[in-house]
Amino acid sequence: MEKRKILVVDDESRMRKLVRDFLVKQNYEVLEAGDGEEALDLFFADKEIALVILDVMMPKMDGWQVCREIRQYSKVPMIMLTAKSDEQDELQGFELGVDEYITKPFSPKILVARVEAILRRTGRIASEDVITAGGIELNKAAHQVLIDGKDVELSYKEFELLTYFMENQGLALSREKILNHVWNYDYFGDARTIDTHVKKLRSKLGDKGEMIRTVWGLGYKFETGDSI
Repeated sequence: MEKRKILVVDDESRMRKLVRDFLVKQNYEVLEAGDGEEALDLFFADKEIALVILDVMMPKMDGWQVCREIRQYSKVPMIMLTAKSDEQDELQGFELGVDEYITKPFSPKILVARVEAILRRTGRIASEDVITAGGIELNKAAHQVLIDGKDVELSYKEFELLTYFMENQGLALSREKILNHVWNYDYFGDARTIDTHVKKLRSKLGDKGEMIRTVWGLGYKFETGDSI
C-alpha cells in the first residue's frame, strides 16, 4: 500500500525537519513548503495529499489565507500550528474547517498521534487497519508494529503471525489453523516452522511476548493481562 502524503507548511526549516522526521518514522511521505504560496502550488499539484499541517504566521500568505483557499476546493484534514494561545484564533480556525489546533511548542509525538486520529476519523485510515492490544499497536496498512510507541522490526511472516494472533485474541489456535492461515498450506505434523517463528516473535516483542501463551498439546493463544 502506498504511503500517505502529508503536506507540512512552516517558514521555519528547523520546525519542518522536526515534524518531517517524526512523520517519516511513522511511514508517511512528507511534502514541505516554506510559505503559503508554495503550499498552495504543492497542494493543487498533488491530488494524493491526505492531510495538511499548517503554520499560521508565515510570509507572503499566512495560514488563514491558505486554509481559506484550500477549503474552497477541498475538505482535506488540516492541523493548524501557532505560537499564540488565543481563543479567538482557535475559534477562527474551527470556523474555517480546521480539524485540530496545536499551540507551539508541542510534542512531535503528540502531533503524530493527532495525525493518526484525524486520518482514522476521516476514513483516510480504515479503523480495521489498526489493531491495539496490551500496549501493542499493529497497523496493517503501514505494515508497522509499535510497542508502547516504539517501532519494532518484524519479518513478513512474523508480522502475519502477530496479526493472526491479535485478530483472534483470547482464542486457542491450533498449529493446523495457524499454518493454514499464515503459511497457506496443510498441516502435516511438523510444528517446528510455527514454533521457531513464535520463539523469534516473542523475543522481538520483549516483555509483551509473554502474551503469546503456549496451549500444551494444541498450539497458542494471545492474551493480554486484561483478558485473564
